[in-house]
Amino acid sequence: MLGWFAVALRPRTRKLSVRRAARIQESLRPHIILRAPRALRAPRLVAGADVSYDPYSDTIWSAVVVFGFPGMEILDRAGAQGRATFPYIPGYLSFREIPILVKALERIRRVPDLILCDGQGIAHPRGFGLASHLGLLLGIPTIGCAKSRLVGEHGPVGRSRGAASALMYGGRRVGTVLRTREGVNPIYVSPGHLIDATTATRLALRCCRGRRLPEPTRQAHIEVNRLRLIARAQGDRGLANKGSTPAGGLAAAW
Repeated sequence: MLGWFAVALRPRTRKLSVRRAARIQESLRPHIILRAPRALRAPRLVAGADVSYDPYSDTIWSAVVVFGFPGMEILDRAGAQGRATFPYIPGYLSFREIPILVKALERIRRVPDLILCDGQGIAHPRGFGLASHLGLLLGIPTIGCAKSRLVGEHGPVGRSRGAASALMYGGRRVGTVLRTREGVNPIYVSPGHLIDATTATRLALRCCRGRRLPEPTRQAHIEVNRLRLIARAQGDRGLANKGSTPAGGLAAAW
């Protein structure tokens, strides 16, 4: 069972079919825990994770930025570059992005209490989006913070900061449509793993600093695109350790 579980969490994606990927998501979904551990009441380290693609090739980059919480000062960052081995298919992005995200996560020196992902958690056709997959793989609480809706319906969202509406799908709440800044479009917050929808919403809002996106995912987005531009300027010779760090906390924790 443990061997199968490990393979399902980190499958070889080069020859993985979409049908097999869907079966993996469905088989792993029951293992998701939508309950926050006591330590998450006052997290000390919060990370953001994001991925960027080269539109002209299969080259892919990732970045992870770690913050102190609640002050939101940047304490660590790491990046990685590699090749995507699974096609870009909405609903299956974890199979494309997790391999390169893991490479960046292995380089951070501090193990975060919480990771915010640019993607979906359980607000997903099979209830197992990128944030859920990554959280289950790492055993770390995760939140999906998406800019657009993948599934579900919701009521109106007020215009003030903090206004929210439950995102419903399949007869249950799968997340929150959250206004993080007055007058801008809301974001779609969904629990990934080891967290509930209410706590995910509260912490995502506390991570915002006057922008639409929570600061961890916003800074991870900035960092990963900085690394992509550096690599392009170098003729795709890689990160050359710019902005990355040696293997540290998470690599040791695994």
